[in-house]
Amino acid sequence: MNNFIRSIINNSWIELAARWILGLTFIYASFDKILSPADFANIVYGYDLFPHVSINLIAIIIPFLQLIAGLALIGGIYPRSAAIMIVGLLFAFITFLAINLIRGHEFDCGCFSAGQSGYTGSSKVTIIRDILYFVLGIQVILFKGNRRTTFGRLRSQP
Repeated sequence: MNNFIRSIINNSWIELAARWILGLTFIYASFDKILSPADFANIVYGYDLFPHVSINLIAIIIPFLQLIAGLALIGGIYPRSAAIMIVGLLFAFITFLAINLIRGHEFDCGCFSAGQSGYTGSSKVTIIRDILYFVLGIQVILFKGNRRTTFGRLRSQP
């Protein structure tokens, strides 16, 4: 790996920015789903990828995973583990969106809203956005700096 890429990956301020961007995004994405699990379950059902018996469980668990991982990233609490969880979720989201895009099925992905707003954007744009978030998550995972920046101060990396 060349020195420029290594300096970006190991920059504690870039890592902090990546954690905050991901953390705030996932916390925001979890709120409406937590408040409206039935609406989110309908969106999950629309993906047409899961056994019907598992849809309610998925609709309840995913938003809380998003919330917990987002809070952990912002708080600097086990950030690598939280980033692994988020990268795993993003990989799943990208895969599910791509499958439906290949099928020609465009719909509200439920990313930030579980309401009945209908389809609001392109699945291609959503996939590109999720890939960018995925890269931010990889940056947090690969961070090997000596110190992690948390709330503007330095502390030892966990």
